[in-house]
Amino acid sequence: MRASVRRQGRQRPWLPVVVVGALAGSLACGARSGGRYASEVADATQRVEHAVGLKFKQPPRVEPRTKAEVRAFLDKEFATSRAAHDLAGTEAAYKLLGMLPDSMDLTAEMKSLLAEQIVGFYDPKTKVLYVVDSAPTSEIGLVITHELVHALQDQYINLDSVQNAEGDNDRTAAADAVIEGQAVFDQIVAMTGNRNFVGMIPGGWDGIREQIRQNRASMPAIANAPMVLQETLIFPYLSGAEFMHDFEAKEPGQQPYRDLPVSTTQILHPLDAYFGKRVWPVRVTLPPPPHRLPVSFDDDLGEFETRLFLFQHLNDQAAAIRGATGWAGDRYEVVTLPEGRALAWVTVWESAVSAAQFRDLLQQAIAHRYGAHPTRAVSVTASEVDGRPAIIYEDKPRGATVRLVDPAKIKVAVEEPAASGQRPAAGSS
Repeated sequence: MRASVRRQGRQRPWLPVVVVGALAGSLACGARSGGRYASEVADATQRVEHAVGLKFKQPPRVEPRTKAEVRAFLDKEFATSRAAHDLAGTEAAYKLLGMLPDSMDLTAEMKSLLAEQIVGFYDPKTKVLYVVDSAPTSEIGLVITHELVHALQDQYINLDSVQNAEGDNDRTAAADAVIEGQAVFDQIVAMTGNRNFVGMIPGGWDGIREQIRQNRASMPAIANAPMVLQETLIFPYLSGAEFMHDFEAKEPGQQPYRDLPVSTTQILHPLDAYFGKRVWPVRVTLPPPPHRLPVSFDDDLGEFETRLFLFQHLNDQAAAIRGATGWAGDRYEVVTLPEGRALAWVTVWESAVSAAQFRDLLQQAIAHRYGAHPTRAVSVTASEVDGRPAIIYEDKPRGATVRLVDPAKIKVAVEEPAASGQRPAAGSS
């Protein structure tokens, strides 16, 4: 719930009602509202320190802001060159993947989502926790407690750096899930005094998801947003909290900061991919397109957004999960052809079986999307890169015949962080 532009322009609205509120509502607990927040912060600070297991190095600053001031702040953040570039690139790629409507202005959509959701936020640049002075009193306590966790995190880890890995959407999403997940998990611990609060929630995590669906319907901007925006907005809060629940069980008294997950696979399958035999993602490097064709944007999707792509076109959750399982790495490029924009997407897989399964579902997704008379030139090619099975997907304007990716020139590498397995004890910096 911080106010930084992160995930390369993929700003997420702060979701106190959709996620944090659903968790708190499930536990039937509340928080006091203090005059101009002083008593609220003083009361929550010690509870947050106890829940997280770290001490504030200096007292957190809290300041009120009007809705107009927050909107001006957001306009400035969205206008930075990096945010503008990344939002434009993401918009182009997700439209080519059929995950955003062709008519959508992604920047305007994100501003609408933010305007609906903002109650408060922590800004790592100014080190200040801001509270919107017109926020409902029933939400202020929730948000202050949540944002105090972020303020505490920022005194032990640089939030901006860990959540802004340039050109690596998947890695940034994984780090974001830990940062937001810890804030949700320890916020509820601070409010309830119970580290096993999940057992108190009717239906457990499924019950929380159901409350999120119900709350989301009452918020027009979120309810009407494309599925990919809804799901990527919620992912760090809910899946991140689940990850931190497992981390708490496996590494009690520890902090995850020096050994952050590096892929959404490690968030989605923590017991197998993070705590077990560590599964490192494959970094895919695509060769320059032929004829010096310009690349306007490149990034990766990761396992989670690969799931979303399949679900978008198949509307089958089980198939989407099955098709993305076995993901090892990917890379896509938005390429400008004389005929118009095109997309090249290379996915690498753990086994020939998982690659074949994805290829089959990808072809079904194409058939669902374009029907019997496609208006685009779409191809799916099975290949092998450095001994690993790969699937090459190209979507080009009709009539374009140039091949965007030469399989022989694709490079892959497994990057294992040097600090792997070195988790600091509670209280270390």
